[in-house]
Amino acid sequence: MTTDSLELAAARSAPRVNVERSLLIIAGLFILTSTVSLSILRRGNDLHGWIHLIVWIACAVVGAWLLHRWLPKRDSLLFPLAMFMTGWGLVLNERLAPNFAERQTLWLVVSMAAMLAVVATRPALRWLRMYRYILLFGGLLLLLATIVLGTNPSGQIGAPELWLGFGSLFFQPSEALKIILVAFLASYLGEQYPALRAEGLDSEQQHRLSLSPRIFGPILLMWGLSVVVLIWQRDLGTAVLFFAVFLVLLYVASGYTPLLAIGAILVVLAGIVAYQLFDVVQLRVDIWLNPWPESNTRAFQIVQSLMAFAAGGIFGQGVGQGSPVYIPVVHSDFVFAALAEEWGLLGVVVMIVCIAGVVVRGLRVAVAQPGRPFHSLLAIGLSLLLGIQSLLIMGGVLKLIPLTGVTLPFFSYGGSSLLMNFISIGLLLRLSTEEN
Repeated sequence: MTTDSLELAAARSAPRVNVERSLLIIAGLFILTSTVSLSILRRGNDLHGWIHLIVWIACAVVGAWLLHRWLPKRDSLLFPLAMFMTGWGLVLNERLAPNFAERQTLWLVVSMAAMLAVVATRPALRWLRMYRYILLFGGLLLLLATIVLGTNPSGQIGAPELWLGFGSLFFQPSEALKIILVAFLASYLGEQYPALRAEGLDSEQQHRLSLSPRIFGPILLMWGLSVVVLIWQRDLGTAVLFFAVFLVLLYVASGYTPLLAIGAILVVLAGIVAYQLFDVVQLRVDIWLNPWPESNTRAFQIVQSLMAFAAGGIFGQGVGQGSPVYIPVVHSDFVFAALAEEWGLLGVVVMIVCIAGVVVRGLRVAVAQPGRPFHSLLAIGLSLLLGIQSLLIMGGVLKLIPLTGVTLPFFSYGGSSLLMNFISIGLLLRLSTEEN
């Protein structure tokens, strides 16, 4: 490459760098302000919040510098949005559960390293496409290991055992399985794309195609996998997320609208059976329909969540000024309610805009992949993972739908969740560059 071409490439990437840098500075100022507010409230007796801020700044600076070197033509919004939400999540964890905040900060470093490793590995996308069956088999082995050897870090009797433990380190395999399944489905459907999108088919031919093993087989496979997750792990949120993302991917690949109706029927059937068989599903449906008679017992968590939203108002109580800690497991399942109470409606709107921004930019990456169905479907699947998971937990916390128990991406405490979210961002960044 000549000197002139290098200068031209640098000039073209300059606007991206400026946008990314400006957004990271804004994010840093917001996190700094929140950290100062929390420190003043605690009268400067706790320095952990400053450690989290320093680590966040180091990750942001190193990440932006390496991304500029390795992917100068990348999407300029994905990384700063992810860092902003993660930094906000660190502040929330320090506010709600200081003992867990240190672990989350360590997971941020690990997640950043994983994202940069994905970005630096040029054949990563090709490997996902070529070795899809190996990845799927490995993911199913992880699921089986969780069913057999699963544990719960809380040690609570009867709690769902969704983690694999290695000493004091716990990892939730279902988080990795999400990306593995999306990569597998994107690869499989990408190969079937020419047949699925064959033009000139009449309604009878489309109906025959929808009943072929090419389409109906994967539907039953994913529905069966979701039922396995629901039955053996009692993980309602992950089961719903798996099937919803798969169904939309299959619809995008085939364009066959009745598939959505078939999927909805299967979801309803699985929900009815689960309600009859599992106490945890029955509990979540009952408190969704009417939590008030049991507001001091079984529905205490969701009622306290609704009160937190009411207390937040438009501008919020202020950092450290509310009482979100009355909500059980607030740092994980109900971090959205804590954010609403202390940052108010304005904070909720900003949070939703950030998540929607990541999803929209991911879908934009998918549109910019003409003639490469695997790349497009992978970008769509990764974006839908973040978007649907966010909708599930936000709707559950607001009592719009039954509570599913998934984490709020980037905000909730959860090392394995944060790790997989950053790997997703790394894949989207790799997809966004014109070099692929």
